[in-house]
Amino acid sequence: MRKVVVNTTPLIALSHVGKLDLLKQLYGEIMIPEAVYKELSVKEDSICKKTVDRSLAWIKVCSISNQMAKAMYKTQLHDGEVEVMILSKEIAADVVIIDDATAKKHARYLNLPVTGTLGVLIKSKQAGYIDEVKPLLHLMIEKGIYISQSVMEMCLKQVGEA
Repeated sequence: MRKVVVNTTPLIALSHVGKLDLLKQLYGEIMIPEAVYKELSVKEDSICKKTVDRSLAWIKVCSISNQMAKAMYKTQLHDGEVEVMILSKEIAADVVIIDDATAKKHARYLNLPVTGTLGVLIKSKQAGYIDEVKPLLHLMIEKGIYISQSVMEMCLKQVGEA
């Protein structure tokens, strides 16, 4: 089974459009560090928290071993992003799913294979789990998830929906 570590924003984005299950379809099981679970648990009644809690059979909340390493990342990244990096290195993750540009840059510097929420949607369409990406992108934007026009156009072009 592939080792997949996911940050908070992809969980929020996919939950808000009712597509968190795409992660299960694509990867079987995913891992989130404790800090990510804490971030999405700030609002007990949030859609994301409820959706993740219903999915704990295939979403594994994991502790990082190297707590001291967190201090090295603190200046530019949030706790969840820091623990995503550390956990991904500790388990030699096959895929890291994060959306924040700075966090992606750090992950690439650490030689971690990175994708984001839109990459998950692209892969889901290619695998036949969804028919269209465009309506999901528009729904994400409607729900307050920021997607730049250029990134959206690039994504839609990649899946033949431009």
